[in-house]
Amino acid sequence: MVSKKQEPLLSYLNTKFLESDAGRQVRILSEFRAPGVVLDECNVRNTITMFGSARTIGAKDLKKKLKAAKDPKELKRLERLSKVAEYYDAAHVLGRLFGNWIKKHKDDCFAICTGGGPGIMEAGNRGAHDAGVPSIGFNIKLPFEQHPNPYIDPELNLQFRYFFIRKFWFMFKARALIVFPGGFGTLDELFETLTLIQTNKLHNKIPVVLFGEEYWKNLINWEFLVDTGMINAEDLKIFHMTSDIGDAYTYVTQMLEKQNKLQTKTGVHYFGYHK
Repeated sequence: MVSKKQEPLLSYLNTKFLESDAGRQVRILSEFRAPGVVLDECNVRNTITMFGSARTIGAKDLKKKLKAAKDPKELKRLERLSKVAEYYDAAHVLGRLFGNWIKKHKDDCFAICTGGGPGIMEAGNRGAHDAGVPSIGFNIKLPFEQHPNPYIDPELNLQFRYFFIRKFWFMFKARALIVFPGGFGTLDELFETLTLIQTNKLHNKIPVVLFGEEYWKNLINWEFLVDTGMINAEDLKIFHMTSDIGDAYTYVTQMLEKQNKLQTKTGVHYFGYHK
């Protein structure tokens, strides 16, 4: 008996090929192109992007976890995190404040954007959710820590395989960046952004806030970079450091309002990387 012929498999539907080394360029191109289609369909033209640690826990939840903790290692971990718990709450409030600002500027088609995971990312998306504005999560596949938080809009919950493309999308539509305390991942994202601004690889200078002065000043000796000639003194003006929610909000929104007036006057409307 002659067996029924199997329909040939189209290459772009061939999972084995797509997951192979030979399919890497196709995977990369897909991650470059697909998010833009989603954002266009959701009418997102601009973002306020928030970075920070996935490990941060809000003060209220941390108190409950400390009370319930029995294991000495877990207790020690939570006690360390108590030093930065305030930043989750600050990110939540700022996300909501920026969300309310976004509602007043509907024609600019803004959204709050984070890395989509727990911690500071959850707090930012939570604030956007509270305010009822678009909430983006650019997730990435990792062996630990990363999982989508529940405050991302389902249609804007995107998954990445490659860090460098994820960082591209963080900045491509960003008109402001707020960076909260974090580890290697946050530092990677922050310094790539500072480099892009320093080297004029962005169309416009965007407001960058480092939230949590004590953390950032203890972590990095910014003045030493100037003293040793590694950066210019003017480079320290690329970012604004603060621990005050109202100051962070005012700094960002005033710069955005100024840019909006300039764009209206000149008729030039673009952000993101240079072409």
